[in-house]
Amino acid sequence: MNPFQSLPLYEKPVSEKYQNYDKGTLPPHIFAIADRAYQAMLGRLATGPQNQCIVISGESGAGKTESTKLLLQHIMHLCKGNSQLEQQILQVNPLLEAFGNAQTVMNDNSSRFGKYIQLRFQRNTVRGAKLSEYLLEKSRVVQQDAGERNFHVFYYMFAGLTAEEREMYGLLDPSLYRYISGWFRAEVVADCWKHKYWEMRNALDMVGFQEQEQVDMQAILAGVLSLGNVTFQAQEHNGAVKVSEASTGWLKAAAGQFGVQEEELLKCLICKVSVTRGEQIQRFHTQQQAEDARDSIAKKAYGRVFGWIVHKINELLAESVDPEVELKEIGILDIFGFENFVVNRFEQLCINLANEQLQQFFNYHIFQLEQAVYQEEGLPWETITFNNNKPILDLFLAKPLGLLSLLDEQSAFPQATDKTFVDKLNSTFKGNSHFQPCRGPVLGFSIIHYAGKVQYTSSGFLEKNRDTLPANIRGLFINSVTPLLSVLFTATVSRTGTLMPHLKAKVLPGAADNFNSTRKQSVGAQFRHSLSVLMERMYSANPHFVRCIKPNSRKEPGVIDSQVVLEQLRYNGLLETIRIRRNGFAWRPSFEEFAERYRILLIKPDVPLTRESCLEILQSTELKDWRCGKSRLFFKYWHQELLAKSMEHLEKAAIIIQKTYKAFCCRKSYQELVAEHRAREKQLQEEAERERNRQLKLESQAQRTVTSPVPVPRRKRPQPLPRCQAGADSLSQPPVPRPRSKLTESTPFDNFLRSRPCPVLGTERQAGEEEEMRQMKRGATLRWFRDTQAQKVMQDNGAFPGWLHGMISRREAENLLMEKPLGCFLVRISQSRPGYTLSYRAKSRCRHYMIEMQPNARYVILGEDRAHTSLTDLVQYHRTMGIQPFMETLTMPCEQKGDGDSDYEELKFHTLALCPADGEKQPQKEQAGLNGLPAVRHIQHVGAATVLEHMHFKKSKNCQEQQPSPGKEGAELSPHEAGVARHVFPRLYPSIRLAMWEIQQFSADPLNGSSATLPLKPQH
Repeated sequence: MNPFQSLPLYEKPVSEKYQNYDKGTLPPHIFAIADRAYQAMLGRLATGPQNQCIVISGESGAGKTESTKLLLQHIMHLCKGNSQLEQQILQVNPLLEAFGNAQTVMNDNSSRFGKYIQLRFQRNTVRGAKLSEYLLEKSRVVQQDAGERNFHVFYYMFAGLTAEEREMYGLLDPSLYRYISGWFRAEVVADCWKHKYWEMRNALDMVGFQEQEQVDMQAILAGVLSLGNVTFQAQEHNGAVKVSEASTGWLKAAAGQFGVQEEELLKCLICKVSVTRGEQIQRFHTQQQAEDARDSIAKKAYGRVFGWIVHKINELLAESVDPEVELKEIGILDIFGFENFVVNRFEQLCINLANEQLQQFFNYHIFQLEQAVYQEEGLPWETITFNNNKPILDLFLAKPLGLLSLLDEQSAFPQATDKTFVDKLNSTFKGNSHFQPCRGPVLGFSIIHYAGKVQYTSSGFLEKNRDTLPANIRGLFINSVTPLLSVLFTATVSRTGTLMPHLKAKVLPGAADNFNSTRKQSVGAQFRHSLSVLMERMYSANPHFVRCIKPNSRKEPGVIDSQVVLEQLRYNGLLETIRIRRNGFAWRPSFEEFAERYRILLIKPDVPLTRESCLEILQSTELKDWRCGKSRLFFKYWHQELLAKSMEHLEKAAIIIQKTYKAFCCRKSYQELVAEHRAREKQLQEEAERERNRQLKLESQAQRTVTSPVPVPRRKRPQPLPRCQAGADSLSQPPVPRPRSKLTESTPFDNFLRSRPCPVLGTERQAGEEEEMRQMKRGATLRWFRDTQAQKVMQDNGAFPGWLHGMISRREAENLLMEKPLGCFLVRISQSRPGYTLSYRAKSRCRHYMIEMQPNARYVILGEDRAHTSLTDLVQYHRTMGIQPFMETLTMPCEQKGDGDSDYEELKFHTLALCPADGEKQPQKEQAGLNGLPAVRHIQHVGAATVLEHMHFKKSKNCQEQQPSPGKEGAELSPHEAGVARHVFPRLYPSIRLAMWEIQQFSADPLNGSSATLPLKPQH
C-alpha cells in the first residue's frame, strides 16, 4: 500500500533482515519478494535454477515505480558485487523518471511509459541489464489537460541550469513557453526540481553518457520548447500560411538548437514537397496543418530522444561475457496503471489494454492453471470462480474484427475520419456486452474493463495511430550538424517500436522519403506486437506478483478510504486469490523432479525416480498437509522452506565430512613429509660425520709429514663500490620484507608491493615472469597517467596537489598515514591498473578505496552512487560527505614532504615528458624510463624545484598556446586540450544567441508588449 510518505520500513537495516531469511520469522515485505526471486533464480529453493519475473500492477498512483526501485535496490544488495555495474543499474530509474514521468491528476510522479528490466546473472553476480520500453505518451509534449504537467525533464532543466547554461541552450523565462507555461510559482517546488536535475545529470554521468551527448540532448529539448512557440497566420493574397512576426525569433532559435537551416525548417512547417515524374511540387498547408506539423515534429523529436536513451542504456549496461555462458535472469515489469480520467484518449486505451493483458496473465497462473492441475490429478477441489477477462482481450486483439485491427484499417484510408472509425466500431460490436456506444454530442465509445467502465473520446485516434511526420523533416534532421539529432533520425524502428540507431547516411535534399510509407507500422500495431513479445517472455519465467493498492484518491498520507481499497481488492481478484492461496497448493513438482532433487535425504545410493521413492522421502521428513496426485506432488508454500532446511542440514554435514577427510589427508601428507625430512636430516648428519672423520684422519697424517712452511697470502681489504654501481647491484638483490602495518588487515584490493620475499628454490623463472609482468603493468599505468591524467590533475601553478603521492604501494601509504590524525588522506596511482586509490586514516585502521575512471572521463569511488568531473572535485565532495558504507569524511590531506620523495620525483618526471619544449628532444634515457624504474633513478639528481619550474613553464606555455590566435583558427585541438580550453557548446551556439537577442528585443518593443528580461547582446 502506498503510504504517500517516506518510512523507515524501507531503509537499509530492514533490508539486511530480509537477506536469505527464515520466511516464518518476519512479516510480508517487498524485500521478501525480491529475496525469494533471487534465491529461486539461483536454485536455492525447491526448484532448480530458472528465470524469474516480478509483475508489479495496480492503478495509477498506487506506488508501482517506488516498488520497482525497492526491488532493484534489494536485489543489488543481495548480489554484493564489487563492480560499478550495480550502481549504474540503480541509476537507471531516476534517469528514466526524468524523461518518462509526469504529473497527472491521479499521481504526481506518474509513469507515462512501461518498462521491463531484465537483470542477467552469472551464478550470484549481476553481469548486465537490458531495458525494454513500451508506448511513451508523446502527445503530452504538446498538450496537457488541466492540473497536469509536461514531462519532468523540462522543469528540471529550468530549475537546475545556471544562467550561463540557460544562455548557452537558448532558454529564456519558463513562463514564455507554451508547452510548459504556468508551473513555476513555488520556490519549494523549484528547489526540489533543482535537486532532481542534478540527480539526473549524475545518473547520466554514472551510466556513462558522454558530455557532448548530454549537451546535444539538452539542446534538442530546448529546440522542442522553442518550436512550440512558433505560430502561424494566413497570407491574404494566396491563402497560404506564414510564420507570424512575433515567432520569427523562436523559429530561428529552434533551427539553431536543432542544428539545421532556418529556411529548410520553415519549408517543412508551411508546405509539403512531393516529387512527381522528376518534378518537385509544393502544396502549402493550412494554418491547422502547419500547427499539426509543428506538434508532430516536437513529439517525434522527443520520442526519438527517449528511445535513444533506452538504447544507450542497453549498450552501456550490456553483459560482457562469453556468449556460450548461460545467464539466468530476473525480469521486473513496471507498467502504467489502469487509468480512468475525465477525458480518456488513445493513450488511455493502450494503457488499459496492457493492464487487461496483465490481469489475464495473473488469472492464468493463479486460477486457471492451478485449478486445471487439481482436476487432472484427481484431487478433491471446490472450484473457485473468478472474473475472466478473455472476452475483453478478444474485443481488442481479435483479427480481422478487433478494435485495433479496425483502427489500422481506418488509418490506412486517407479520407477516413474519427467519426467513420466510431461508426465502424458501433456496427461491428453491436450487441457486445463489453462495448457501449456513446450517447450525446461527444464522439466516442465506452468499454467495460475488468476494473470498471471507461468512456473514450475518439478525437485524434486516427492521427495518433498513424504517427505521421512532415515528409522532408527526416532528411533535414539527418543532415543536421548536431550529431545526436542525425543519429536519431537515421535510426530505424523495429516491429515493437524500439529505436535501432546505426551509422549515419546522408540524405540528399528533395530525395524520396519512405519514412511515412504504407509499409510503416502503426502505433497500435507496434504496441500489440510489443505486448505479445512481453507476454511470451513472461510466460517462460517463474512469476512473482506485487499488487499495489492506493489508500485514498486525495494522495494524503495516513488516510485510508475503505471503499477505495475494497474496490481495488475486488477488481484485482485479490479476494479470490486469498481463498485459492489458503486452500490450494503453491508448489506442484512431478515425481521425477522431486526425487531427483531430494533423494539425498534418504542417504543411500541409486534411488529410483519413482512415486514410491517420493513417498519414502516424505516419510523421512516431518511435512504435513501435502497431497499426492497421479503424476505429481502438491505442497503448501511453506513446505519448500522446510525441505530447504533439511537439505541445508545435510549440506552442513557434508561440509563437516569433507573438512574432516581433507584434514586427515593433509595430516597424513604432513607426517610423511616430516618423516622424509627427518630421514634426510639423519642421512646428512651421517654424511657430515663421515666427512669430519675423514678430515681428522687427513690432518693426523699431515702432522706426521714434515714440510717447509708456505707463506699465507695477505687478504685484501674490500673496496667500496661506486654509488651508481651500488645502486644497480642493490636493485638485483631482493630486499628484506618489512612487517605489515598494524593499522590494516589484508583485503582483496591489495596492490602489488615493492618489497617481496626471496623466491623459493626452483621458482626463479616463475618469479622472473611475474616481475616482468608487474613492470609491464607499471609502465602501462605510468603511460596512462602521462597521456590522459597529468594535465587534468596539475594545478594552475604547474604543481600537483599535495595529496597526490604518485605511484606508491599500499604499505607505503599506510606508513605515511600511521601517525596522522583521523580523516587524513592521500591519493595514489595504482601499480597494477590504470586508476587511483584513495587511502585515509580511519578510527581503527587505514581504509583504501579504488577510484575508477569511466569511459566518459568521470571519476567514481567503487560502490559510490556519485560521479565527479575531476579528482579535485571528488576530494572536495568527500570532505563534506562521508564515503559509503562507513560514512567517514576526509579531513586533512597528507601533504608531500619535499623534494626527496622518490615516488613524487617519479611522478614529476613522467609529467615532464608530457610537454617537451619546441626544438627540444627528450634524452634517450628518459624515453627508456617510461616503462621501468632505472631511468627514474637516473633523473633523481635533478632538484625538485628545477623540475617544478620546468613544468610550470610548460603548462603556462600550453595555456597561452590554447588561446585562439588569428593564424591558427583552423587548427584542431585534441579532445583533452579541447576539454581544458573550453566548455562543450551546442553546434550553432552563435545562431542561438542571436535568436534569443531578437526575441528579447521584440518583447521589449513597446509596440509589441513589455518584458522584464534583460536583452542579450549578440556575439558573432
